Amino acid sequence: MNTNIKQAEIDISDQYEKMRGEKVNVSYGDKQALFDVDVSIAANKVTALIGPSGCGKSTFLRCLNRMNDTIDICKVTGTITLDNEDIYAPSVDVVELRARVGMVFQKPNPFPKSIFENVAYGPRIHGLANSKADLEEMVVTSLQKAGLFSEVKDRMNEPGTGLSGGQQQRLCIARAIAVQPDVILMDEPCSALDPIATATIETLIDELREKYTIVIVTHSMQQAARVSQNTAFFHLGELVEFGTTDQIFTAPIDQRTQNYITGRIG
Repeated sequence: MNTNIKQAEIDISDQYEKMRGEKVNVSYGDKQALFDVDVSIAANKVTALIGPSGCGKSTFLRCLNRMNDTIDICKVTGTITLDNEDIYAPSVDVVELRARVGMVFQKPNPFPKSIFENVAYGPRIHGLANSKADLEEMVVTSLQKAGLFSEVKDRMNEPGTGLSGGQQQRLCIARAIAVQPDVILMDEPCSALDPIATATIETLIDELREKYTIVIVTHSMQQAARVSQNTAFFHLGELVEFGTTDQIFTAPIDQRTQNYITGRIG
């Protein structure tokens, strides 16, 4: 365990571990972005990654489904496991990994296709549906889980890009759910949304954690406090402190955490 990390006083070892990062280092060329990050991601919990801009939280999030593989100069070392299996092992199929560990980005990015086809795309390319009826059921179920079906059920053939920002983000969540993932990564999913749409997404996140493990990067400490059960505070590429959200926000151990939460750094 990184000796720089202040683990929470409240033990979270009773939570079932879905993913784990050990001694994770990330470099972009000569610039190191993450230093020896150790963190446990509990199943069916929301883990929030917080910290100032450029602290490494989004870099770490992208390690969890090997999104950094798409950057030629990026080098990742250490171990990251999903259900105790190394996701960076040579035998791992990255396409399958990204189906199991889905991602919702900061800006809603629906495909230039119909609402139906946005959600059907994943199950179709992964061969998850045995028939047209199966596919339709997957699409409807995913839209229902994303809290969107009632709003779009009469517009399924209309472009996904015609929806409002909040609806587009829920469509992207439905698209991630459709391939039956284990984990959903969310990189600032509400930063482009208004307060009403943000509240809708936050309610949805709370409902989704019954079935999925969720990791969310957020600049909003209020959002982290509202939606997460565990919180990791990053600063200058280090994981400074990790524990339950209540503990991190009410009794942080490290002075840097205290300074960030009280607005002295950020």
